[in-house]
Amino acid sequence: MTMEDTRNEADTASTVSMALYSVMYPVFDQLESINLSAAQTLRAAFIKAEQENPGLTQDIVMKILEKKKLRVNYSECLLRMAGDDVEDFVIDRQEPEFQELNERARALKHILSTIPDEINDRVGFLQTIKDIASAIKELLDTVNTVFRKYQYRNRRVLERQKKEFVKYSKSFSDTLKTYFKDGKAINVFVSANRLTHQTNMILQAFKTVV
Repeated sequence: MTMEDTRNEADTASTVSMALYSVMYPVFDQLESINLSAAQTLRAAFIKAEQENPGLTQDIVMKILEKKKLRVNYSECLLRMAGDDVEDFVIDRQEPEFQELNERARALKHILSTIPDEINDRVGFLQTIKDIASAIKELLDTVNTVFRKYQYRNRRVLERQKKEFVKYSKSFSDTLKTYFKDGKAINVFVSANRLTHQTNMILQAFKTVV
């Protein structure tokens, strides 16, 4: 396996679990209004299965699409759905800085989710790119504010997650530069999904470590 293969495999692994919370969680939410107990049982089973076998939910979703002979751009659909709030990634602390972190992350994910609607409108897409860059900066500024103001355990875990977020932000920027040369929108969708996932991982890190 080449270094590039290893990198691609790692990148894929970084988003395979998005299907659980972007695709299946809304299904469980709807099911709760019909049968709360069944929905909770099914949700718990999927979460456990995904933890033990990352990517299992995505495999199930893809098999369903294949069986139904539905031709959809999975990465595009995932990106459209990934802008919604997920309770697992919402920080509970009520201090203004943590609530601002929730808001900044929510804003970035929402803008990223609009990419499929904007990408074919060059003027609109260029504005979207500017909005994404601003949202990334604002999120990182808020992360740094929390770092300065609060004491917490396992600072290295948070620092590592911040570095991952920065890495995928730069990767997204590089993907955009390539897109304006080759016009391959699918690569933008994939990269945006990775950045969305890393945004959720920032929230999860602060939610579980701080």
